[in-house]
Amino acid sequence: MPPTLASLVHHSALKLTVRAGEDRLDAPVRWAHASELADPVPYMEGGELLLITALKLDAEDREAMRRYVKRLAGAGVVGLGFAVGVHYDDIPEALVEAAREEGLPLLEVPRRTPFLAISKAVSAAIAADQYRAVTAGFAAQRELTRQTLTDGPEGLLAALAAQVDGWAALYDASGAVVAAAPDWAARRAARLTVEVTRLRERPAPASSVVAGPEDEDRVELHSLGTGRRPRAALAVGTAAAPGTAERYAVHSAVALLTLTTERSRSLHAAEQRIGAAVLRMLLAGEPDHARAVAGDLYGALLDAPFRIIVAQGEANGDALGALAEAAESAAARSGEAVLVVPEGERLVVLAADGGTVVGACCDHAAAREGARKTDDDELVVGLSAPAGPIAASAAYKQAEQALSVARRRGRVLVEHEQMAAGSVLPLLADDAVKAFADGLLRALRDHDATGRGDLVASLRAWLSRHGQWDAAAADLGVHRPTLRYRMRRVEEILGRSLDDPDVRMELWLALKATSADTA
Repeated sequence: MPPTLASLVHHSALKLTVRAGEDRLDAPVRWAHASELADPVPYMEGGELLLITALKLDAEDREAMRRYVKRLAGAGVVGLGFAVGVHYDDIPEALVEAAREEGLPLLEVPRRTPFLAISKAVSAAIAADQYRAVTAGFAAQRELTRQTLTDGPEGLLAALAAQVDGWAALYDASGAVVAAAPDWAARRAARLTVEVTRLRERPAPASSVVAGPEDEDRVELHSLGTGRRPRAALAVGTAAAPGTAERYAVHSAVALLTLTTERSRSLHAAEQRIGAAVLRMLLAGEPDHARAVAGDLYGALLDAPFRIIVAQGEANGDALGALAEAAESAAARSGEAVLVVPEGERLVVLAADGGTVVGACCDHAAAREGARKTDDDELVVGLSAPAGPIAASAAYKQAEQALSVARRRGRVLVEHEQMAAGSVLPLLADDAVKAFADGLLRALRDHDATGRGDLVASLRAWLSRHGQWDAAAADLGVHRPTLRYRMRRVEEILGRSLDDPDVRMELWLALKATSADTA
């Protein structure tokens, strides 16, 4: 505790006497300052004990003393010390009355007590308080370090909560609460996810203060990590602003958790290298070797059906990093194994089919569906069908195909199963397909535009009836010889034979592409 007016009054060597403001002696004293100025307020910072002899004051003028004391109290001066036996044998009654009216503590300083003795006493008390705070801070640091080494982040949070007489919580890269102490604090911490997300958008290290309603606590948020994107955050809730000792404890916790985070980052990088090797073996058709390398780290992932996600975005960009964080955070919360491999402008994720990781990646993509800024900044994701280790290469190709379709359709996410269950016709919306169709059918359309026949409609009817002359002629309302003549004209104009199945296929797709475009 810093020195107070009460502790100075009880200081046996100072011999101070209280003349006014007896009920406010518990006010802390930041410094003792002597000034004989008629208006020392411009030089005050608040929290001072002002020492005077009234050399330049008319201390017997009641109105002047009221104005003087009122200005001192308004400036945050916590007490006034008046030296008797210098200019006045006793404290003038006008000053005593003004101090009582304003509630400002007034201390009588005997002539044998120099102001320097009071200043030294305040300075010594402040130094002792700071020493106690530093000592307590070092003790807290040792305790936090011990708890971290024995019980990990959970032990550190429990020790920190006890040190600050409040609560503490740790968030992962996605802003989700991963640990809290005491247990009830998890609910309070969960209400701060928006503030944590906002903090993570700033380069580390960063901090902010969240002042809750009157019935709630004051919360400090600190980002953890040294990278461009913080990988975790710490929340510390207290009833009031932390003191010096508590501040040491918070800073120590931030440092220890940052070291833990960076160590985890190194381990994470090593795991990614192993994951990349496992993925290469799977894609090379070597599932047995992949399983041997995966060991306990990824072995469980290869024992059940999995899906492969291939995402594309800017290399080292926020989009791919955010998707990787969503996958890894979901895996950490659910206890699932996940394989995340960055590949430049691509990110490959191998996760259990039906697990929370695949769901988290799909939810993340859905959230970004309407939030893209530019084509260069957008995230595009392809998701394979369920597969096993033997079919990993096929699953990877499925994810790439889905990725390609997502890019053409302007979508964030496309699942391969959606492509297989749907129609091929939406794929004809590609500009290159439309250009091919227009070029292939242009000569026929130009012929029809002259009014010399209806070759395009006849071709469509004939193809839709699989080359059955009578059925196609009936659909058109013409005679069979007329339809045969039109089909010969189609062959002459295009320079292609309708007996060739490839030609029929190309013409049918061209007709579907142009009809979809017209519709």
